[in-house]
Amino acid sequence: MNKTITNDFKDIITGRRSIREYDPSVKISKEEMTEILTEATLAPSSVNLQPWRFLVIDSEQGKETLKPLAKFNQRQVETSSAVIAVFVDMNSLAYIEDIYDTAVERGLMPAEVRDRQVPGIKGMLSAVPEQQMKEMNLIDAGLVSMQLMLAARAHGYDTNPIGGYEKDQIAEAYGMDKERYQPVMLISIGQAAEKGYQSVRLPIEEIAQWK
Repeated sequence: MNKTITNDFKDIITGRRSIREYDPSVKISKEEMTEILTEATLAPSSVNLQPWRFLVIDSEQGKETLKPLAKFNQRQVETSSAVIAVFVDMNSLAYIEDIYDTAVERGLMPAEVRDRQVPGIKGMLSAVPEQQMKEMNLIDAGLVSMQLMLAARAHGYDTNPIGGYEKDQIAEAYGMDKERYQPVMLISIGQAAEKGYQSVRLPIEEIAQWK
């Protein structure tokens, strides 16, 4: 298998391509996929709530379920090692005590800071309208999704972010609560069977300002 693992950040970001066809014989182990997802979740999130949730679709049955939901992305579904469905958990606030308690146990946060912040965050976010909470979660999910693609590249794999699928059906298709788990995107991942192509970017002079 021609897989190159790299820690060269410039190579990772300049070599990333959106790949639509993969070597179907290459399978990413659960152990390595866990490493990639762990690295992805080092991304920041609002008050460290980490609202992202991942559904790794890599079995034959799982992909058969996905095919009719991603009709315009059949090559990615069929040839990739996996398709990762990224969701946000609209109930992520329920995890705040676990997250902050663990930070204290590991010596990363003083107990008095936790005791002050947790009630404040719960009070603030409990009053936030659902749509505003969803928008906040989607920003965090975008951060983790990009980091996931870069982590995959560092492991020698390629990816393709997919927005064109039946978002209103995917949670229920896999037995998930569609009100709680809101879809963000699909990310196909595997060993590229094509080179992909470079795409242009707008010059910084046109998209950035200094004041």
